[in-house]
Order: sequence, then C-alpha cells, then structure tokens
Amino acid sequence: MNKKIYLSSPTMHGEEQRFIAEAFDTNWVAPLGPNVDGFEKEMAAYLGIGYAAALSAGTAALHLAVRLLGVEEGDVVFCTSMTFAATCNPVAYEKGTLVFIDSEPDTWNMSPAALRKAFEKYPKVKAVICADLYGTPARLDEIEAICKEYDTPLIEDAAEALGSSWKGKKCGRFGRFGALSFNGNKIITTSGGGMLVSEDEEAIRHARFLATQAREPVPYYLHKELGFNYRMSNIIAGIGRGQLLHLEEHIAQKQAIYRTYQKAFADIDAITMNPLGGADAVANNWLSCLTLKRDCGVKPMDIFEALQKENIDSRPIWNPMHNQPIYEGCDFIADPHGKENETGSVCMDIYNRGLCLPSDNKNTQEDMERIIGIIRGLF
Repeated sequence: MNKKIYLSSPTMHGEEQRFIAEAFDTNWVAPLGPNVDGFEKEMAAYLGIGYAAALSAGTAALHLAVRLLGVEEGDVVFCTSMTFAATCNPVAYEKGTLVFIDSEPDTWNMSPAALRKAFEKYPKVKAVICADLYGTPARLDEIEAICKEYDTPLIEDAAEALGSSWKGKKCGRFGRFGALSFNGNKIITTSGGGMLVSEDEEAIRHARFLATQAREPVPYYLHKELGFNYRMSNIIAGIGRGQLLHLEEHIAQKQAIYRTYQKAFADIDAITMNPLGGADAVANNWLSCLTLKRDCGVKPMDIFEALQKENIDSRPIWNPMHNQPIYEGCDFIADPHGKENETGSVCMDIYNRGLCLPSDNKNTQEDMERIIGIIRGLF
C-alpha cells in the first residue's frame, strides 16, 4: 500500500519530553502544576493578552465563556454557521436559542452584513460567537464594532487560528473572550486541550474556579455554583509548552504548503484556493482548501475519492450548522452574496464546492507532488 498521507497530524519535537520528564521527576503528574501555570503565562505572552486558563478542550473554553456571560434558556446567541459543531454546542448545553450567521466570500467567516441584519431582526442578544475558519481571520474589527454598537459581548473561537492575526492583532484577542484548541490535528497540539483567554482577570479567575468543580476555598467540600471537570493536566500542559516553542515553524510550513497548492493549480481555471483575508490578515494556513467552479465536470467528492484510493486523507468543508438535523429549527441569516447561487447562502455554496486538502506540515516535496498529480489528473 502507498505511504499514508494525513490531513493534519501531530508533529512532535524533543522539547515536549523535557517538560514531561520534569513533571514526572517532581511528581507533578496530577492535574495542575508548574507546566499548567507556565503554559498559561507563555500563551498569554505570545498572544499579547492579559490572562489565560488552560482547559481540557477548546469546547470547554467556549462553554465556560458562554457560562460566564450568563447565557440561559431562551437567550439568543448569534453564531457562525460554517464551523465545527463545538463552536455552537455550548450554547445548546445552556439551552440558549441559536441563530446562525452566514459567511462572507472574502474570508469564509461570519459576514458583517449578515450580522447587522441579524441584529435588526433580534435586537436583544446575549452573545455573538465568531469562528476563524481554517486559520483565516474573520473581519474581527468590523464584527467587534457591530457587537459594541448593540452592547453585545463577542466570543472569538480561534481554535483553528492560533498564530493568525487581523490588522496586527493576534486571533484570540478580539471580543470579551477568546477560545483556543490544541486538539491532535491543530497547528500545535497537547493531544487534547484548550485555553480560554481574556483581558478580564476576574473572569479568568472565575473560569479556573468553575473548571475545578467550583470547589470553595475552605478545608471541607463546599460548592455554591455548578462546576465542571475542565482543567488541563500538568502532563498535557508540558506537551503544549514544548509545542509552543515550534509554533512559528509550524505556521511557516503550513504557509508553504498553501503556496505550493496555489502555484500548482494556478493554470486550472476551475480551482480556487481558500481566501486568506487580504492585506489586513496574516493566516496560519492550518488547512489548505479549494473550491471548484460550478459545472466544471469535477466534484469535490471526486477528488476526495481519488485521494482516498491512494491512501491520502482529505475532508469536506464544514457542513454549516444550520444544515444539521440537530439545529434544523434554528434561524439563519444569509449574506447578500447568497443570492448569487442556487443555495441562497454563501456558506452552503462553499460547502457544496469545497474540499480540505492534505495539509500535514510533515509533507515532503514528494508527498505534495503525489497529491497534486492525482488532483490534476482529474482535469
């Protein structure tokens, strides 16, 4: 069988073992410890933000953000539609009312025009959750300004965009809270894990409290609030500290992969690479994606199946949340550009025509030539 090529797998270095060994040598194996404290401080310093809480998953970070903002049953929350379910599920945990917002063509992220339409329809909103897809930042300053206009807090889901920036400001720093993910396929990994970041020191202190079962600081077991088992372990945090040392290296490798695809498909009119946000953005290119021109004779699943036969991973674009059976009763606000295609929305059109390409930062030149050759062969 041909060599397996992954979509995006962990890339480990030597430093992770040093931090893990230190944890074992000092018996800081149980949750919390010096690696957790160090990882929080180092990540906050990298982002240029005040405070961070290391957690068990990016989903936990989003859930605590939703919880800290007081989302309750029936509260309206606006959320990016074209994203992974983890972005919006925490609102459902709290029985909030989700309203999904369309993408805009230039970033594939939340459309400011659709967001404004949503506020005109729903003037009383508890929170907005905006995701930065595939490492491309959303128009975060515009979205943040609209949220401030309507006095509504913004949560930035930067799970896919660590190291990306918008107008010189790192993703994760926009809005009241930012959420990061260190899942196994992300640009750096702790095998699993996430982080909640904010300039609000008290909010992050409370997040840590809730994440450790909301146990009151007394000698006996006392709980006045509902808590969660969401804290990151000291071992996992050690992996993260070692990975963080190589973040810029990983970003450069991902960017090189994107440029390789872009150059290789430049002469195929039917293929367009995913947008990077223009001059205001620096994208980490976590995943390189393409869209196909309508009626070009090749469909995304044709590429998916051709690669799969050669033991190569790819993945469909995120199926928008308003298209999911579990959320079929939720309202959806379309971007004006949606009128230009038969789906009536930008995000469904991207989903129908798009595919995520193998973007493992360990891909060799030979690997890239193999992937590109298979795709070009279909045209």
